[in-house]
Amino acid sequence: MQKIVVLTGAGISAESGIRTFRDSDGLWENHRIEDVATPEAWIKHPSLVLQFYNERRAQLLTTAPNDGHREIAAWEKDFDVSVITQNVDDLHERAGSSHVLHLHGELLKVRSTGKESLVYPWEKDLHLDDFCENGFPLRPHIVWFGEAVPMLEEAAEIAQTADIFIIIGTSLQVYPAAGLMRYAPPDIPYFCVDPRPQISGELELLRRLTVVAEPASTGVKKVTEALQQALHSA
Repeated sequence: MQKIVVLTGAGISAESGIRTFRDSDGLWENHRIEDVATPEAWIKHPSLVLQFYNERRAQLLTTAPNDGHREIAAWEKDFDVSVITQNVDDLHERAGSSHVLHLHGELLKVRSTGKESLVYPWEKDLHLDDFCENGFPLRPHIVWFGEAVPMLEEAAEIAQTADIFIIIGTSLQVYPAAGLMRYAPPDIPYFCVDPRPQISGELELLRRLTVVAEPASTGVKKVTEALQQALHSA
């Protein structure tokens, strides 16, 4: 069974109503990133940071996967599929994908500030007086700007196993996630699904690249058609 590795970004979740700061002049829900998504912000004004993520969490619980998420999950019928996502939502899981790695954390989880391995599922508001079992305050389980990406090594190992590599809804401008393509075999088929694809940098180096300049909800279906044609002709 062929291995598909999918790298997804904010574009696939935008169609489910989850906004991305990169589409709004550097603001994320009217906040500067420096004020709500950095370790420094957490130190300076933790209440604002918690309020911001409480609002994002509540918003997420009102959204649903779109056709792009569901198409990816359906690939598991014919392929071994691993999803590496830059998104912190759980829409891939809710759509039915079995193997999802979150590079930047998960909005519906929190973790201990004193012991990072203590991670808890969390769907309600998080407050400053919420503590882990060891007595340390809890924080959003999010990789903030300026923090290391702990799942990057595992993601690179997954990328190395790809027979087909598919990029959906990401401009490949955010590193280190954008560098994952360097770990995948260079001569395998690549697909890029994005309504405004930026064919530069990593993508320029690919010889077997198919670009689908559409939103994920329709573009991923085009990839499905290509995958099925290749499957039946093999």
